[in-house]
Formats: sequence, structure tokens, C-alpha cells
Amino acid sequence: MGLWSFVKGAGKSLFGGEDAKNEDALKKEVEELGVSTEGLEIKVEGDKVKVTGGSMTTEEKEKVILAVGNVEGISEVEADVETETLFHTVEKGDTLWAVSQKTLGDGSRYNEIFEANKPMLKHPDKIYPGQVLRIPT
Repeated sequence: MGLWSFVKGAGKSLFGGEDAKNEDALKKEVEELGVSTEGLEIKVEGDKVKVTGGSMTTEEKEKVILAVGNVEGISEVEADVETETLFHTVEKGDTLWAVSQKTLGDGSRYNEIFEANKPMLKHPDKIYPGQVLRIPT
């Protein structure tokens, strides 16, 4: 099991606010992003989410981790996936170009980060402080 940290006060606010931070709301959020939830189990324990099961690729599991972790009020996601993928928390003033420069050593590779975070990212200019992104290796 791996454990990922998120900024609790940042992220997408689900309809219904605090009441929406439950298993069904988080599973719906993942489904709306077009990521399969077949066999996936999501459990909420306070501000921590445990994700288990599902017959998904490592990339799909990483996207599930990001989809639920980047929800307002979630501070940690524990998942049964082993990954060497780098994750980056967006800081104030960051752009995908800047993140690409920091993590990949070349700002012009920002589109690789954008593609690695679809469908969570809809536009390369729409990132926010506290958001966690997958960095392709």
C-alpha cells in the first residue's frame, strides 16, 4: 500500500460540500472523469481515503488517486498500487511550463504533463495551488 499526501484545503469542491465527501460521491467523481471503477472500493475515514481493488492499470490507479485526492477536504489517499511515478504539488505562481522545467528539466515538455493528467486537467492553463499532478517518467 502506498500513501499520498494532498493539501486538505485545496481541490475540487463536490456538490453538497462536506456531506459529499463520502464513498459514493468520490466514486461518482472518478466515473465522471471516465476512469473505470469496476471492482474498485473507496472508503473514507475522516480526511483519509483508502482505495483498493479494481482491475486497472497502474496509470488508471494513479488517476483514481489524483481524482479523489484532489477533492477539497481530502488530505491523504492510501492505495494498493506500487508506483515509481513522480507526483508534484502545484505551488502559487506555477504554470505547467514551470512544473515541467522543475521536474523534467525542460519547460517545453509541459504538454507531456498535461497529457499524463487527462482527464483531470481540461486545459493546460487551468492548474491551482495545492493540486497534485502526475509527472510522466
